Amino acid sequence: MQMQFHRKLPIPQDVKKDFPLTDHMVQVRAKRDESIRAVFDGRSDKFILVIGPCSADQKEPVLEYISRLRRVEEQVSDKIIIIPRIYTNKPRTTGQGYKGMLHQPDPTAKPDMYKGIVAIRDIHLAALRDYDFSCADEMLYPENHRYLSDLLAYVAVGARSVENQQHRLTASGVGVPVGMKNPTGGDLSVMMNSIVAAQSSHTFIYRGWEVTSEGNAYAHAILRGYIDYAGRSVSNYHYEDLLRVQALYDQSNLINPSVLVDTNHNNSGKNYLEQIRIAKDIVHSRNQNSDIKRLVKGLMIESYIEDGAQGYGENVFGKSITDPCLGWEKTERLILDIAEKL
Repeated sequence: MQMQFHRKLPIPQDVKKDFPLTDHMVQVRAKRDESIRAVFDGRSDKFILVIGPCSADQKEPVLEYISRLRRVEEQVSDKIIIIPRIYTNKPRTTGQGYKGMLHQPDPTAKPDMYKGIVAIRDIHLAALRDYDFSCADEMLYPENHRYLSDLLAYVAVGARSVENQQHRLTASGVGVPVGMKNPTGGDLSVMMNSIVAAQSSHTFIYRGWEVTSEGNAYAHAILRGYIDYAGRSVSNYHYEDLLRVQALYDQSNLINPSVLVDTNHNNSGKNYLEQIRIAKDIVHSRNQNSDIKRLVKGLMIESYIEDGAQGYGENVFGKSITDPCLGWEKTERLILDIAEKL
């Protein structure tokens, strides 16, 4: 093989022993898990916001951002459940560039996977320990999920991964809600098939073990827009799009039909400021149609402390080093506006 084998990395069980949860953290996570499940199975009419930076680059600004989310959630907790995004892997279309905190806990240094494993567990632990937030992460690499499996409230399977069998099989056994994004080409049947797979039981190989999953009753759809044959961004968050997904659910045997709408990516044409308008449009659609209201459980929003994105070496605290994000002032106003209109 044309690879250099550097060192054997610790298994997740050992990392969890070295960096454990306290009893209080276990109780907080369990309570949040139940509240989030109640939204997806229809027992609660609260609205979910999976919100935060495009990618978690450094611990200090991410935790500062999360501390602000904690303060604003106290104002809207009767209507909204906030799940902070701590996305520790960054998918790359071409494979080039910064791949996230797991690979580079220091974005200016060379990759170090052991330090990355410790760093991603440490930041998720800090969010739960210090701010009572169990968070969301993207399952970019299914075999790495267990390093965080006792901490996460929500998992996303990305547009480039949703057709991959190992992602689908692993999603069927993670034990928390998993959002399956529509693929970059926009074929909703691919997304729906991935939900069928994730809601089903499977026997497969996972981290060297033969395992059997129970099936994930809370696997659901994420609409994030797509790219057409000419390379143009096409949105799929509109009223008619939501009704189409409802019809696809009606034709299936899936349980807990649910959608989260990603307000950025191809839905916004990667114009991050459009997220404000899109979020309000979706809330309006829910208010106009009872089927859409039952179906659409929440939004994904890319947001950080500072507006936009920065280039390499600028070192602006709390400004995205990957895709542009809404800054905090706009984010806080948007959360309050959403709560008012729900």
